[in-house]
Amino acid sequence: MSLMRQIAWLVLGVVLAALVGAVGLSTLSARQLMLTQLELKNADNAQALALALSQQKGDGELIRLLVSAQFDTGAYQFVRWRGAHGETLFERAEAPRPGQAPDWFRALVPIEVAPGVAQVSNGWNAIGSVELKSHASYAHDALWLATRRLIAWLLVVGIGAAVVAWAGLRRIRRPLDAAVSQAEGVLAGRYGQVIEPRVPELQRLTRAMNAMVQRVKELFEAQAGQLLVLREQVHHDSLTGVSTRRHFLAELDAALQRDDGPVIAGLVLVRLRDLAGLNARLGRAAVDDVLMTVVTALQAYPESVPGCRVGRLNGGDFALWLPAEGVAAETAHALADALRASLPAFGPGVQVALGAVELPRERPGNVWLGEADAALARAEHLSEARGGIAVEVVADPGVGREQGEALWRAQLQQAVAERRGRLVEYPVRDRAGQLLHLECPLQLRLDEEFLPAASWLPLAARARMTAQVDLFAVELALKAIAADGQARCINIAPVSLGDAGFLPQLRELLGHSPREAQAVLLDLSEIAATEHFERLLELGRQLRPLGVKLGLEHAGAGLAHVERLYQAGLDYVKLDASVLLGVASDAGRAAFVRGMVIMLRSLSLKVYGEGVVDAMDAQALWDCELDGLTGPWVTASQKG
Repeated sequence: MSLMRQIAWLVLGVVLAALVGAVGLSTLSARQLMLTQLELKNADNAQALALALSQQKGDGELIRLLVSAQFDTGAYQFVRWRGAHGETLFERAEAPRPGQAPDWFRALVPIEVAPGVAQVSNGWNAIGSVELKSHASYAHDALWLATRRLIAWLLVVGIGAAVVAWAGLRRIRRPLDAAVSQAEGVLAGRYGQVIEPRVPELQRLTRAMNAMVQRVKELFEAQAGQLLVLREQVHHDSLTGVSTRRHFLAELDAALQRDDGPVIAGLVLVRLRDLAGLNARLGRAAVDDVLMTVVTALQAYPESVPGCRVGRLNGGDFALWLPAEGVAAETAHALADALRASLPAFGPGVQVALGAVELPRERPGNVWLGEADAALARAEHLSEARGGIAVEVVADPGVGREQGEALWRAQLQQAVAERRGRLVEYPVRDRAGQLLHLECPLQLRLDEEFLPAASWLPLAARARMTAQVDLFAVELALKAIAADGQARCINIAPVSLGDAGFLPQLRELLGHSPREAQAVLLDLSEIAATEHFERLLELGRQLRPLGVKLGLEHAGAGLAHVERLYQAGLDYVKLDASVLLGVASDAGRAAFVRGMVIMLRSLSLKVYGEGVVDAMDAQALWDCELDGLTGPWVTASQKG
């Protein structure tokens, strides 16, 4: 039983005890008064009647007349004249009157009074006595009426006291509820402050809670800051600040595996030639300045184009990943122009080669690097022959659209309208191998075969059809859950949150299947938390009452925005493959992942890993205490 309920019952018990006690004492006091009055009435009336009878000189007829007259004029139960030897000479009696008081009240509060007795004389000679007794029903009726009125007034007072007590308890409960909400908020990753009440005891409690919450927030922010420092040390080159070779290659592999990237992308390699010779001629400090000049030119693209990645592959080699179509050649020439304008300041002999390729994203990472390296080798040969800066661009012969955008849009609309789609299922398992849920990317049949999201999602985003596609995917998931009861995870495009009709339609769709909705998980890209945070909050507020779980996928660098992350009200986070690949052979990456898990666990979030490809990485991630893994290794181990 809660404290407030215990206090309420205690107050109610005290009030009831006071009411019962007041009614009981008042009734007993009134009864005693009634008894005293009836006794006095009987005695006084007996004396007055005896005095009147004594004046009749012993005349029996007159005495009988006076006794009858006295009986008729008063509410008597009996009036009796006895002789000198105690014999009854004359008596008038009447059966007890019922009155208005109920029998239980008469039995509970009896009023029994002895009859009044007085001596009758004739001069100095005693000739007998007179006895009379009044009816007690009138006293019972008066006592019953007085008791009812008292109970009514006390009930009014008690109700008033209960209302005042309820208001007081509510006033006391308000800061207690605020303290409970504050503590629950800390568990959910919210660090709000509560206004201090005026009650001294509750004021001290609230002040202590506020201080504790502030302390926890500071500890969390300090932990997040340490995690950022560790991330910079593990993932970034100490001189230039761009990604190291290992991290860039992991980012490249992860980008090629995603469904939400463009169909065709580009890669640009930049090489500062003869780095050893430059060190000998210009000195290490000057060469570092040359490297920073190259990096400054490269960094202009990630700052303006979302999804671009820059990495330092080795001493003088840099790479730029371009998640866009038709920009690789333009970017390479623009970089060359920028370097031609800035590098002559370091003197002659600074030569740079740039190789750019543009390929479909389904090509494996080694093909990308091989084609780009071949282009870079040709550019390096041109740079050596001509001196200065040279650019070589190679485009895949198969790159290009076989059909126009209007036709793609028509096919997408037809596929959604005709419900030509299916969910592909990939397991997410815990350390014991238990299935947690199924990741279910959507495939659409646009022509004769089902195509993965990587083929049509960029076109759907351009045609502003992602909301329709996402609703279709959720509909398929609800049907599958109704069939087998297994939880399923659906990817929601961040741009769908910008559609005004998406959230109401999604809520209505889930509301029609309340039981199945509790087994639905919705994945949103990390960009939803960094660029569409208010929409993410609204999504959680409307869907969480239905039991739907929300999480971020492809999470990595964006988790540095912890001041927003702990307000988002998420249920889980899926770490990107670029953060996890190679964790078994890199202690620094393992430490970073472990620190990220600790930070996310402090927000009461489940932490899953994406894109796990080998058993050694999987074991290292289990050692980092992740809640679940998915990827090629998990799928292969299930089949095995």
